[in-house]
Amino acid sequence: MQKSLFLYSDKEIGNKEELIMSMIRVENLTFSYPSSFDPVFENANFQIDTDWKLGFVGRNGKGKTTLLKLLQGEYEYRGRITSSVKFDYFPFEVSDKTQFTEDVLREICPFAKQWEVIRELSYLKVEETVLWRPFETLSNGEQTKVMLAALFLNEGHFLLIDEPTNHLDVAARRQVADYLNRKKGFILVSHDRQLLDRCVDHILSLNRADIEVQSGNFSSWKENFDRQQKFETAKNERLRRDIRRLKESAKQTENWSDRVEASKRGAADKGYVGHKAAKMMKRSKTVEARQQKAVEEKSKLLRNAESAELLKINPLAYHSDTLVSFSETAVFYEGCQVCGPLTFKVRGGERVILNGRNGSGKSSLLKLLLKAPIDYTGTVTIGSGLVISYVPQDTSHLQGTLTEFAEKNNLEESLFKAILRKLDFERVQFEKDMKDFSAGQKKKVLIAKSLCEPAHLYIWDEPLNYIDIYSRIQIEEMITQFSPTMLLVEHDVAFREKIGARVVEV
Repeated sequence: MQKSLFLYSDKEIGNKEELIMSMIRVENLTFSYPSSFDPVFENANFQIDTDWKLGFVGRNGKGKTTLLKLLQGEYEYRGRITSSVKFDYFPFEVSDKTQFTEDVLREICPFAKQWEVIRELSYLKVEETVLWRPFETLSNGEQTKVMLAALFLNEGHFLLIDEPTNHLDVAARRQVADYLNRKKGFILVSHDRQLLDRCVDHILSLNRADIEVQSGNFSSWKENFDRQQKFETAKNERLRRDIRRLKESAKQTENWSDRVEASKRGAADKGYVGHKAAKMMKRSKTVEARQQKAVEEKSKLLRNAESAELLKINPLAYHSDTLVSFSETAVFYEGCQVCGPLTFKVRGGERVILNGRNGSGKSSLLKLLLKAPIDYTGTVTIGSGLVISYVPQDTSHLQGTLTEFAEKNNLEESLFKAILRKLDFERVQFEKDMKDFSAGQKKKVLIAKSLCEPAHLYIWDEPLNYIDIYSRIQIEEMITQFSPTMLLVEHDVAFREKIGARVVEV
């Protein structure tokens, strides 16, 4: 494979205005991993302006992160990527997290002045005192904001931002969205619909058959995509009927031709019969050509169709209206109170969302219901005989095949894999080690496991992290239809609203 990545310095580009209006061009990009026969990209072509705020959407495991790495020149490929800017990648790999944050930022943006760093942090509602704290002591939200601020201070660079809001609370997501809305010159990989609507002006969509660039935010792109699919579906149905009619016509013409051919034997007027046979042949050829044209036209339709099958869940009925309750409950870490005291109940058929800043003890409250050894005061009451299905945040423990996972967790393997197929897993994934799955695919494994488990209460801790938009919509529709009792931590506001959740502030 040949690699063709052209980079030029700022001096070669000229002034800043020329840099802003430059293009990134991808031509005939073809790439596959050495361990796979199937190409991730095949003759992909698109171009983007380095002045755009670009949202990048697509199914899990289809190559979004791979494309970002290709733009950075990390893999060998066929085709051509032409760019006049240097790419920076978020999240930045911090070599030593015990360093003060100020030293980490000097590693990321060595030419930025301190006042510029403080200015950027103020836009993100981050206190400048974080600069003199060890980086590892910063919360997930603070680390995300600090890194984004530093990377945007590298003037003339084009930023590749890979899912920045996973694990961030609602307030932090809104602050990141507002910050990105001030900026330009980036690709943002995200499955958060509200985030994309708040801060991008173009969408780069990784479809099933191609890569498409469109002006607008996520909602306008989705509306256009759905309209195109609806149009192609209707046209596909018309062509399907035409092909069926043309086949019947061709068969009828063939029968007529056979009868004419038979009538030649012993016919008095051979010329008339021959003329009639020629007309039948010409008509047959015309019908055949029209049929072939319809088939070719039909084959161009619905190549990017996203058909999401309905997911199912089998919640168990509970004998009491209240499944669990918290009364004046407060959680402690190393003797320090981090949340509460909190009082609330989860009743049958409810979806309850725990809302609060990162580190406020939301996950710990969930784990109290699983009898985890967490220090707390107050009362936690769990209904007798209550069956709980749990989806944790962490997916790092997943390894081995899906068959081994199903056996270990006493899952019906055929049902488990059928659910994963509905969540867009290809059969080839069934033979792979889960440690090689994408982050979104790993999360889908845990969700599929939970959907296999009949339970009174489903406890899901940030289930949508890394999950693609299409699967989020599937999960929303399932919850809306089957109304399981759920206690969740989830920061996707669109998801919260869709499932009609009651929010408990932590």
